[in-house]
Order: sequence, then structure tokens, then C-alpha cells
Amino acid sequence: MSREEKNEKEQGLWQNFLKSTNPWISLARELAWVGAVVGGIALALFLVSGTWPAVVTIESESMVPHMHVGDLVFVISADRFGDLQTWTSGKETGYKKFGDYGDILIYRPNDAYNPPVYIPFVTKGVHPIIHRAMEKVEQGGDIPKYYNLYRGQATPVTYVPAKVRNNSIVLGDGTVVTPQNADPEVGYRVETGIRSPHAGYITKGDNNLVSDQGGYLSSVSGEVILPVRDDWIVGKALFSIPLLGYLPLNIVPVAVILILLMILWEYHAKKKESKKVNRKEKREKRKR
Repeated sequence: MSREEKNEKEQGLWQNFLKSTNPWISLARELAWVGAVVGGIALALFLVSGTWPAVVTIESESMVPHMHVGDLVFVISADRFGDLQTWTSGKETGYKKFGDYGDILIYRPNDAYNPPVYIPFVTKGVHPIIHRAMEKVEQGGDIPKYYNLYRGQATPVTYVPAKVRNNSIVLGDGTVVTPQNADPEVGYRVETGIRSPHAGYITKGDNNLVSDQGGYLSSVSGEVILPVRDDWIVGKALFSIPLLGYLPLNIVPVAVILILLMILWEYHAKKKESKKVNRKEKREKRKR
């Protein structure tokens, strides 16, 4: 077969694919079109954000009241539109994001594998954590813990030094802090004496009692979350859209519903076309 004949055959197959009225080919054509559109959007998001995933969904209440379950968060690389800011540096410069000082980090805890596309019950890996950067510690530095007794109700204006004794927070003057005598605008920073194996960020959910570091990545692995290294950072949150994140949270049922709707539409279109042909044939028979 010559090259010209081969090209003509390929063009013929392509034209048949584009114009075929076969319902299965039509469905494949529409799925390919949807895939192309989604791929184009994903590429555009990556080029704008400089990272992937470029959007993430809030799946828990750890960032209440500044972020909520179902929020779709747009992510940019950590150095885009300015350097990454922590709560500590933001307090000094007045930089705020999502209702408090510092940037919201999206990061892979302990460099855990994060699949580019997450499919429930199929994909393995750990979802990125979406929490506020509190401060950056150096290698060998103390890993502090940040406490907020008014979780989800008030944002601390300052974090004061404290110690933990017998599971209670104790100030320098010996005062034991409880939710009853705590100041809603005051949080507590506790030195743990645990040294960081590398430089990294301390992070905390605004609605969490305590910061992430020192907590467990999972009850199964028993792996302690370490300060976030630069190469574990996916990006920082730019802005969010309420409720839109429920779509990717339920991507499998949404995809099934869309495919079923496409099949029903093809069936309806085919049936309508068949009725149209039958009417045309009947008119032609009458004319004869």
C-alpha cells in the first residue's frame, strides 16, 4: 500500500468516526470530546498555577471558619505572586490570607505519594493536607506545638510561650490555662524539646486544637508528621469557591451519571432520527 493510499484510508476512518451515527461510536466520540476538553482545562490550570494538582477540595472541618467542607481551592506554586509567608512573618508584615496571617500550604505529609488523579476505592496514596504555615524551623531546631483552645470560634491574635504539664497548658507564671479562663484571642506556643531532622514548616489547621507536627500520619503506620520540607509542598492556596468541590469529591458517581445521560441522549437522538426518517418515507409513499 502506497503512502497516499494509507493516508486516504486513515482519513476515511477518521471521517467515519466523526460522522458515524452508530450509537456506540457516537458515545465514544462524545467521551473523546469530553476528555479533550478536560485535558485542555487541566493543561491551562497547570500553566497558570505552576503546580499540580492546581485545584484541591476541602474534605474536613480542620480549616473552619475560614474554609469549609466542599470548598474548591485554587492552588499556585509556593513562590508565585510573592514569597511564601508563615503566620510569624505575616504577623510582622500584616500579610493575611483566608482570615489570618500567613499562607495556606497544600503539602504531602512526609513526602507521601499523592496520585495526580484520585479515584475512590481504586487509587492508593495520601491526600495533600491543607493547613496554615505557622513558622519555619531550621535543621536541628526545636519542633514547637501551637495550641488554640478556642478552635473554630476565635482566631488567636498572638501565641504566647507556654509548657505542657500533666496534659495541661501552663504559662510562665505557673497559671494553668483551661477553656474557662483562656483568652479567646490568645494561643499558646510550646517548645517540645524534639529536634527537627531537617528544615521545614510547622503547620496547623485553623480549627484544630494543636499543630500537625508530632501528630500521626495514620493510626495504621504510626508515622509521626515531620516539619514540611520545601520539596513536599504542592503549593499555596490562592482563592476558593464554596460547594464546587463536591463535584471532585464525588467524581465517580458524577462520571457514571454523565455517561448514563450521554447514553440516554444518544438513544433519544437515534429514536428521534428514526421517527423523522419514517415520516419522510411515508410522505414519499403518498406522493407515489
